[in-house]
Amino acid sequence: MSTFKIEGGHRLTGEITPQGAKNEALQILCAVLLTPAKVTLHNIPDIVDVNKLINLLKNLGVKVEKIGSGSYTFQADDLDLNYLETESFRKDGGGLRGSIMIVGPLLARFGKGYIPKPGGDKIGRRRLDTHFTGFINLGANFRYNREDHFYGVEADELKGTFMLLDEASVTGTANIVMAAVLAKGRTTIYNAACEPYLQQLCKMLNRMGASIKGIGSNLLEIEGVESLGGTEHTMLPDMIEIGSWIGLAAMTKSELTIKNVSWDDLGQIPLVFKKLGITVERRGDDIHIPAHNDGYEIQSFIDGSIMTIADAPWPGFTPDLLSIVLVIATQARGSVLVHQKMFESRLFFVDKLIDMGAKIILCDPHRATVIGHDFKSSLKATTMTSPDIRAGISLLIAALSAKGTSVIHNIEQIDRGYERIDERLRAIGAHIERT
Repeated sequence: MSTFKIEGGHRLTGEITPQGAKNEALQILCAVLLTPAKVTLHNIPDIVDVNKLINLLKNLGVKVEKIGSGSYTFQADDLDLNYLETESFRKDGGGLRGSIMIVGPLLARFGKGYIPKPGGDKIGRRRLDTHFTGFINLGANFRYNREDHFYGVEADELKGTFMLLDEASVTGTANIVMAAVLAKGRTTIYNAACEPYLQQLCKMLNRMGASIKGIGSNLLEIEGVESLGGTEHTMLPDMIEIGSWIGLAAMTKSELTIKNVSWDDLGQIPLVFKKLGITVERRGDDIHIPAHNDGYEIQSFIDGSIMTIADAPWPGFTPDLLSIVLVIATQARGSVLVHQKMFESRLFFVDKLIDMGAKIILCDPHRATVIGHDFKSSLKATTMTSPDIRAGISLLIAALSAKGTSVIHNIEQIDRGYERIDERLRAIGAHIERT
């Protein structure tokens, strides 16, 4: 198990470029299974979860060739579907959450798709009902082996239909869309997720020959086609990493420029950080964060009541950044209520921040009130363990701002979502080493 040793209290400076989007990459990689033609992908992040999925595709028989830094070609013209019934697949597929999205493409193209119960962060219940209900609506037969937690769907032919999703699940919508593009007839998906990464998937599928209308809305109309061809696609920058760097700059009173952020795809992210009192300047397609030498002050609502920041389906604020918001608030002037609606275990890392001296009241599994220190009292260095990707980066930001030397164990969790993070942080002046 690897560990980060962090000497906090140092100001950072310079430029940092966000990696390709993890959540987009997981969808796009699964989409290569929809065609026997070659698909070229760029800006793929070199992180654990993405590399696991690429390895799974290789084991399934996809021809994978690396053609440059973050660039690969994929060709799924000779797949070994017997791999889906092996013990090796149960291990590979159960190792990451994103593996669930191979089911839709396999079902659409080959009439069957299987997956063991997928892994991922332990942040609360993450149902798969939306995925499989969508497949059943398209005409698939569903089976589930409770003893070994193995899911399967099979169909001689998928048929388009109208469906109202029970939740605007991003991965669920992506999976159903990938199944529907090769179904016979028209599929209408209402209450669909509409995140920029899902929009990217739909645009890529249209370039491959699919017919998807309503991209960017919660009502998608898909006319099934006989087959799809190849294409070339570039991932957006990772908005969660962009938000992480904004938080890092504010907490360490550093002046940072975040390059090539695809500002128009950030939604409410800049606005939410401004509500926390952080200056977020747009310079072309870059974000500049000046040094907050006088700190930052959380806004109140118009009637003077305490600011509440909550997650919601896009275009609402992404739940993946609420951990960052919570950490930033520990040194703000004022107080904020953080309401994590989607996952009931994601706020449980606050005990580690409390150990560092933060003033946080965990109201219940979904809500925490933070009373900011206004930098009058620094967080104290400590030894801690990263429970998941987003909590891990939040603890790392806390450690970089804290007085003294902190140790973070289980940093493999951070590596799942952040590419070479220690190297990139050292390049802007952070005192961090991996052991």
